[in-house]
Amino acid sequence: MNLTVLLLIIVVVVVFLVLAIISQIPKRDEIIEQRLQNATNLADTGTLEEIEMAQPFMDRVISPFLHRLGESVNKLFPKDPLNIIQKKIDMAGLTGKFEPGTIILMQGGGALLFGGSFWAIFFFTSDKWASLTNLIVIGGFCVFGFIYPRLWLTNLSKKRQKSIKLSMPDALDLLTICVEAGLGFDAAVAKVSEKWDNELSQAFGRVITEIQYGKARKEALRGMADRVDIPEMTSFIAAVIQSEQLGVSMAKILRIQSDQMRMRRRQHAEEEAHKTPIKMLIPMALLIFPSVFIIIMAPAIFKLMNSAVSTMFK
Repeated sequence: MNLTVLLLIIVVVVVFLVLAIISQIPKRDEIIEQRLQNATNLADTGTLEEIEMAQPFMDRVISPFLHRLGESVNKLFPKDPLNIIQKKIDMAGLTGKFEPGTIILMQGGGALLFGGSFWAIFFFTSDKWASLTNLIVIGGFCVFGFIYPRLWLTNLSKKRQKSIKLSMPDALDLLTICVEAGLGFDAAVAKVSEKWDNELSQAFGRVITEIQYGKARKEALRGMADRVDIPEMTSFIAAVIQSEQLGVSMAKILRIQSDQMRMRRRQHAEEEAHKTPIKMLIPMALLIFPSVFIIIMAPAIFKLMNSAVSTMFK
């Protein structure tokens, strides 16, 4: 079999498997819709077994299996690296969905998948599959497969941080209105969590749950700041804790913080707008300008080649 055809088949199979695994991860809207549908149809469902069988196969079988497998792997590693991975999971908003051991298994599986695929290609298509070049390629793809889950978590964390940063001014406005209307801070945070359905409202909802379970408000707020890990949230939590300790009006603090967050969001938008011309320069220089140059200069070059001037260079 031709090496190019075999390589293309392997790449297509790997991409299909990765896309199939990613597609099985339920999205937030799908989870909420499924829960609402289950709650609506609860009266029509006869037994507990029917309720369980109505769940998707991913939630019923795959997720519990990966969760238990991850818990088993957690026992084999020290706490420090597991805590680092757990923090990345919290920052990505996947708390409760993935265990640190699950991420470690995904790293090992990715290394075996990518490295093993290219080892199979070189083993079945080349007599010298153990050459230095092939081993370097196999090792490089093993490293890529090993670090890909971490890159995935980092990408999710950045998207979550950006979403929270953009929604903070509006959330603080609603918090300010609720506090000025007479609600306590905890009740105002719960109202924001009920009002919206985004990353920030989910973070607020976890804070309220922790407070209801008996955790101190200061510790719950600091835990949220650590999980979000953006300067805006850290300064907001610090201002709220300080106002609580010093007895300053919470509504005044929230109003000041809201104005500052809105100003930071506007400054961030202006900064991104100023970066746009520089980002456009690279595709213009590499793609647009050569095409325009060819369109403009090609007719003139062809005329010169067919004219008497071309005989001077023969």
